[in-house]
Amino acid sequence: MTEIATNEAYLPFRDYRTWYRITGSLESGKLPLVVAHGGPGCTHDYVDSFKDIAALDGRPVIHYDQIGNGNSTRLPDRGPDFWTVGLFLEELDALLTHIRIQHRYAFLGQSWGGMLGAEHAVRRPPGLKALVIANSPANMHTWVSEANRLRMELPKEVQDTLLKHELAGSLSDPDYIAASRVFYDRHVCRVVPWPPEVARTFAIMDEDNTVYRNMNGPTEFHVIGTMKDWTIEERLDRIEAPTLLISGKYDEATPLVVKPYVDRVPGCEWVLFENSSHMPHVEEKQLCLETVSGFLSRYD
Repeated sequence: MTEIATNEAYLPFRDYRTWYRITGSLESGKLPLVVAHGGPGCTHDYVDSFKDIAALDGRPVIHYDQIGNGNSTRLPDRGPDFWTVGLFLEELDALLTHIRIQHRYAFLGQSWGGMLGAEHAVRRPPGLKALVIANSPANMHTWVSEANRLRMELPKEVQDTLLKHELAGSLSDPDYIAASRVFYDRHVCRVVPWPPEVARTFAIMDEDNTVYRNMNGPTEFHVIGTMKDWTIEERLDRIEAPTLLISGKYDEATPLVVKPYVDRVPGCEWVLFENSSHMPHVEEKQLCLETVSGFLSRYD
């Protein structure tokens, strides 16, 4: 694969700074793609593979670590009131303006990043020319109910361990973490061992889980943070940008979880990856990148 130039820098945002990286050239004439990671509270590392789209079709790909995460300013003392959808929408707008693509860009959000993308798209920004929602819920109540349905399919001893520690409040116990990992290996990333970039994101989250803990909670199926009642279902018909939805056959974002996007976003296209869970961009990398590239190329 041809070596593509990258440029890393920081965006001044409020009193903080947001790390971003551009792979490829903004002067290429191709529609630039902004990639937002999930969590809330992950880092760009586990969605790093999307940078290879720059080599596939020549478009610039912009990754960034959302505020509070990864290479951006960490704010471990900030509580739930600080970490809002509005904060991350404001940061996204600041990034688009800072790199001067606000009049013409595509956006790909993975998991929470797709929720953020949907919140961005329902405002109908004129510069948004294409939207990719990857493995994202439209309603957190559906997400939790489906996660718990999948959890009921885990071995009984794993379920018992999870429940015991949730009742005791001992969610940092190694046994609880090990039991949670059984779920993650089935429904988050089925590549064993996890690729280095995926492991790196989880290691950074272990070191500082401020955003995830405040907005989500301790695990994917125990959602007690500020996002627990979030939904965008009733607003999805406002999205005007051409939209691609992707998910995996074994995804924690089950067909029921992603269905509102298919049903309510006008003209939404859905691709289901047969050998993936929550990370087709890792589990079926080449096919996933080619699918996204093909979709975006229609809007260059």
